[in-house]
Amino acid sequence: MNEPNIIILAGGISSRMKKSAQSAKEIELSLVEDAAAKSKSMIGVGAGHRPFLDYLLYNIQESGYRDVVLLIGEQDESIRGYYSGKEQREAFSKLSLTYIVQPIPPGRTKPLGTADAVLRVLEARLDWKGKQFTVCNSDNLYTQEALSLLMKSPERNSMIDYDFDGLQFPGERIFQFAILRTDNDGFLESILEKPSKEELEELKGRVGVSMNIFRFVYEDILPFLQVVPLHPARKEKELPEAVRLMAAKQPHSMKTYRRAEYVPDLTTVSDIPAVQQYLQKHFSAKKF
Repeated sequence: MNEPNIIILAGGISSRMKKSAQSAKEIELSLVEDAAAKSKSMIGVGAGHRPFLDYLLYNIQESGYRDVVLLIGEQDESIRGYYSGKEQREAFSKLSLTYIVQPIPPGRTKPLGTADAVLRVLEARLDWKGKQFTVCNSDNLYTQEALSLLMKSPERNSMIDYDFDGLQFPGERIFQFAILRTDNDGFLESILEKPSKEELEELKGRVGVSMNIFRFVYEDILPFLQVVPLHPARKEKELPEAVRLMAAKQPHSMKTYRRAEYVPDLTTVSDIPAVQQYLQKHFSAKKF
């Protein structure tokens, strides 16, 4: 199918980032202020205070995607405001950027989660029926190779299975990820979201994790987005749970592709220095 459609999830309230900004030390003041006030993807970690999202959009554009939906939160207009500028429109002239807002329901302090976010996009983009689309986070910098691999995959649904050791994160970060179980053919069997210490101790050998980058056929994932329940503790409808439900009901419906590489991540203020070093090394010579 190879449709150049992608959703970037940027509707969260960045609670961990904002909380960490309150006690940040040895981080440039302007970046701490960004972390406290903006979406994580809009923190100016790049050269000239360029936001993180610019670099993700660059990789998306270079990978061949064209129809980009930015799922944003109702409390943050920094993304839409920034990308309406002339300089940004020229830098990403190959991309068609549209925005869909994920509201915060009455009685809640944050949106309903990533499954709800994708569902809202599909309900708004009826022109994507019968087509494929990629979904990714706005606070992870996926490589062009990973983005292109999913768009060109011959499978109906696919995802990247990252080697946890290859991500180069501190060991304790694994408790924040979704652990993947696959069969001998590389198809997803189950997802264990935010595992406990006891659950991790049962694993042997390579540990594969999700960094929340998927490729779906509209009709394949839609029914599972519609029925995914609220997580009993986190009280959110999570996209990995919708994927788990699909894999459980429809075996061999989600192909996984293994990759071992570093994926820059902005979760807390302490992640900023490593991200800055990565951008300096890999993007300083690129003009966009």
